[in-house]
Amino acid sequence: MQRKLISGIVGILIALLIGALIMLFQGYNPLQTYAALFNFSLFGLYPLATTLRNSVPLILTGLSASVAFASGPINLGQPGQLLMGALFATVGGLYLDLPAFLLIPVLILLSMLGGALWSGIAALLRKWFNMDEFITTLMLNMIADFFTYWAISYPFFDRNAYSPMTPQINTKAWLPIWGEFNSNVIVMILAFVVIYFVFNRLTAGYEWRITGQNSLFSRLGGVKIDKNYVTVMLVTGALAGLAGGLVVMAGPHRFLKGLGANYAWDGVMIAVVANNGLIGTLLYGLFFSALQTGSLGMELITAVPKEFIQVIQAITVLVIVAGRGYLDIFLDKTLARRKARERTT
Repeated sequence: MQRKLISGIVGILIALLIGALIMLFQGYNPLQTYAALFNFSLFGLYPLATTLRNSVPLILTGLSASVAFASGPINLGQPGQLLMGALFATVGGLYLDLPAFLLIPVLILLSMLGGALWSGIAALLRKWFNMDEFITTLMLNMIADFFTYWAISYPFFDRNAYSPMTPQINTKAWLPIWGEFNSNVIVMILAFVVIYFVFNRLTAGYEWRITGQNSLFSRLGGVKIDKNYVTVMLVTGALAGLAGGLVVMAGPHRFLKGLGANYAWDGVMIAVVANNGLIGTLLYGLFFSALQTGSLGMELITAVPKEFIQVIQAITVLVIVAGRGYLDIFLDKTLARRKARERTT
């Protein structure tokens, strides 16, 4: 854990340093730029609250990818599962009329159901026809994109709108806001705690992890590979669907065209950077959310285009992923030299 933390911090610092050199080459002041970036994302109640709110879909889709990759399945369907979760929550919010303390949990469950059903299709195609989920989840993303666009353009279209979107959901389904902080963060933290507990403390989580490391050993040890595969696909789909539902319920309280943005693909990227570690996924999700949240303020103050944050993100991924092995070798050599010196003294 300590080594992963060191690797991440070093990687981020190197990425920021490379970004600073690029800004200097382009004629910008890197210190002023980074000051504006983090002032608009971390320093202050409203910037911090916005960063936390924006981190929710990143962390949940990142958890979805991390759990899947660490357990064996290559589930790349987070974009489609997020959209289907958002659609299920939206439809429930349009037609259900329950007290807020019931409606909010029901829509959360509906969003998870939407994501799980969409990932379940890929799981069944693998189980029945041996179709690779790497391909089917990617194809299902496109289908979900077109299907949800059709849904918000025709059966659930807001007749008073000028572009594809649904009417606003029942106000009782809006997630509460306490001061500047949106309660979607609380839901995300609860989901993270549950997944972390299952993945690291229960027998099911151990079987998922050992299957991801060595499926043949797991099968010989009596692990039910096929059953666990379907379970993991459903759980990871539910996490991505939950991300979509929370996006709707936290605001804009309706399904808009382009609702999914790049949340899910950024979540997959975060899982890769975190090397499928759950704690790492949480921390990197917060960091990438801070970058994205502060980008607009950075552009406003320093005139550095907000798209530059995509460059910083790409550099961070490349540095951390590519340098992970080299850093491990360096740390091993350093530790070996230290032990050697201790033995000679």
